[in-house]
Amino acid sequence: MDGHYWVSGRTEEEARDKATKRFNVSADKITLRQDEDVLDTWFSSGIFPFSIFGWPNETQDLSVFYPGTLLETGHDILFFWVARMVMMGLKLTGKLPFKEVYLHAVVRDAHGRKMSKSLGNVIDPLDVITGISLEGLYAQLQDSNLDPVEVEKAKQGQKSDYPTGIPECGTDALRFALCAYTSQGRDINMDVNRILGYRHFCNKLWNAVKFAMRTLGDNFVPSEKAQLCGEESVSDRWILSRLCTAVGLCNAGFQAYDFPAITTAIYNFWLYELCDVYLESVKPVFSRAEDDSGSQSQAVVCRQTLFTCLETGLRLLAPIMPFVGEELYQRLPQRRSQDDRSSIHVTPYPETEEFCWHSEDVDRQMEFVMTVVRTIRSLRADYNLTKTRADCYLQCIDSETMSLVEQYSLQIQTLSLSQTIQPVPATGAVPEGCAVAIASDRCTVHLMLKGLIDLEKEVAKLTVKKGELEKQMDKLREKMDKSDYKEKVPVKVQELDSEKLRQSQTELEKAKEAIDNFKRMV
Repeated sequence: MDGHYWVSGRTEEEARDKATKRFNVSADKITLRQDEDVLDTWFSSGIFPFSIFGWPNETQDLSVFYPGTLLETGHDILFFWVARMVMMGLKLTGKLPFKEVYLHAVVRDAHGRKMSKSLGNVIDPLDVITGISLEGLYAQLQDSNLDPVEVEKAKQGQKSDYPTGIPECGTDALRFALCAYTSQGRDINMDVNRILGYRHFCNKLWNAVKFAMRTLGDNFVPSEKAQLCGEESVSDRWILSRLCTAVGLCNAGFQAYDFPAITTAIYNFWLYELCDVYLESVKPVFSRAEDDSGSQSQAVVCRQTLFTCLETGLRLLAPIMPFVGEELYQRLPQRRSQDDRSSIHVTPYPETEEFCWHSEDVDRQMEFVMTVVRTIRSLRADYNLTKTRADCYLQCIDSETMSLVEQYSLQIQTLSLSQTIQPVPATGAVPEGCAVAIASDRCTVHLMLKGLIDLEKEVAKLTVKKGELEKQMDKLREKMDKSDYKEKVPVKVQELDSEKLRQSQTELEKAKEAIDNFKRMV
C-alpha cells in the first residue's frame, strides 16, 4: 500500500474527520478499522520489561517479576533501547525497570572488522557449534544478496581465515570463549582457533573426570560435606587451598561482572593445578596403596580430596559450561546431603564461607616446589632426557629449605620424573658428573648426567653450536659497527639487533659452561 488510505488521530472522531476531508465524502460513508500493531521496533522494545507481564492489566506476574534487577545488552543501543525502557518504565509504571545495566562487547571478526553481510564475514554461531566445511561457507555466500564481485572477495577472506572450514567446537566452548573474550574491552575479535582451544579444554575435563572416577572406584562414598579432616597430605592441603582461591575469585568475578576473571580462575584450577600437578602427584599414593596397608589410609583421605575438587570444580564451571558440567556431574556419586539435587543447575554455587581453607603458607611452599620442578624439567629437556630418569641433588642454602625439600621430596620426584631426590646442605659435597642450574636463591639443582649420555657426542654438538653462535655474533657486530648504521637503520630494527646480540651472548656462555662441565666428566 502507498499509505493513501492511512489516517491518524488522537481519537476516533479526529481520525474520521481527517478521512472525510481526504476523500471528500460524508462521515457516514467512512468505515474505520484501528491497526492492531501501532508500535515501532524501539517503542515496543521500550515497554518490553513490563508488557510481557500483562501490563496495562494488574497481573500477578507484573507484581512479582517487575521491576527486574539487571539488563544485559550491547553498548551500541544504549540510547535506542535502554534509555527508552527507563523513560517508559518511569512514565507508565512509576518504577525503574531495572537497577543495573551490563553492556557486553560487540563481536567482530578475527581482524577486528565489524561483522557485516556486505563484507561476507559474518560468523554464524551454529557453524561454530556444529562445524562447517569451506564449501559450506561458500554456499552461504551464494545464497546472499552480495554483488558477484563482493562474493569473490568474501570467498578469498573465508579461504584465508578458514582454509579447512570451521571445526566443530560445541556450545560450551563458544560460551566459555565469549565470556573469556570480554577482557578485550568494547570489542571481541572472534578467533575460531581460540574457541577450538576451549573445546580441547572440554576434552581435558572429560579425561580428568574419567581418570578420577577410576581412581575413586565403584565403592567410594563421599563424606557428608566438603571439609578438612586434619589428615591431609601436603598435596591435599595445597589443592584444597587452590580450590578455595578459585571459589573466591569466581564469587568476586560474578559480583563485579568480571567474566574473564571467572573463566581464568576455572581454567587455571582445572588445567594447571588439578590436572597438571595434583593428579600427577597423587598417582604414587594410589599405586602404593595397592601393596602397602600403611598407605591405604592416606589414599582414603586423598580420594575425599579428589572428589571435593571434582564436584566443586564442576559447580564452579556449570554456569559457563552447562552441558559439559551437567554431563560430568551426573557421573559423580552424590553426597548424602545432596541426594535431592538431581541436576547441577539446582545445586548451590560454591561460596567462600564454605570453602575457607586457603593457606598462604602452603601456597608459598608449593610455589617454591614448582620452581624446583620446572628447573629440573628444563635441565632434562636441555640434555634430551625424555624417558631416562636421573638422580637429582638439591643443594639448599639453609635448614629450613632442606626441611621443605624433604617434606615435598615425593612431589618433586614425581612431577620432575627424577629417579631420586636428595637434599644436600650448602656445605655438602655433590657428586661429579652433574649438570647445574639455579632454581632460586635458596636452592641449586644438580642433575646427574654421568652414565646417562654420550659425553663426547654432547661436547662435539655443543662445540658446533658454539661456533655458529660466534659467527652470528661477529656478523651482527660487523653490521652494527658500520659508520652509517645508526643513521640508516630504523630504531626498532636497532633494538631488535641489540636484543639478538644479548640473546646470542647468553646462549654462548651457556654452551661454554656446558662444554667445560662435560669435559670435567670425561
